[in-house]
Amino acid sequence: MQFRTVIITLFFLSKAVIANPSIQNNNSTDNQPIFGLIEKVILQPDNLLMNAKMDTGALTSPLDARNIKKFSKNGRDWVRFDVVIQDDNNNEQVTTFERKIIRMVKLRGAGGSDKRPAILMKICIGNTTSEEQFTLRDREDMKYPVLIGRKTIEHLGLIDVKKQFTIEPQCID
Repeated sequence: MQFRTVIITLFFLSKAVIANPSIQNNNSTDNQPIFGLIEKVILQPDNLLMNAKMDTGALTSPLDARNIKKFSKNGRDWVRFDVVIQDDNNNEQVTTFERKIIRMVKLRGAGGSDKRPAILMKICIGNTTSEEQFTLRDREDMKYPVLIGRKTIEHLGLIDVKKQFTIEPQCID
């Protein structure tokens, strides 16, 4: 008889855990923003507004960079690149950046391996501005000019992949 009582109790407790997400894990969503799969971000200091996709499969964040040219400055490796933004009327705005290369990242995928420069850039997502690592790659053929990887996502908040454009960027430099 006691065995049956234990089984029934466990059954009802498991139903309570499934029905109540706050019991399922100890992570509180209080005061944590919930971002959608696609969000507007601002690349600083030039306040370039662009769409970014949250990519939990990527560790670092790739940035669409065109005309990537490496050069030496004060004995260090630097890179010059263009960021191309299209507005709602399909007009292009090109901004040129120069950044110190902080490391070279070797990425492997279905198409083989690739080495890309990683640089630091300030980015605004929601009301958070942070300096993040970006790998540079020509992403002209991709839908989103920026992917936000796990290193950035981990200190932003939660991601709800069913939502888009949940929080407007509010931290113009």
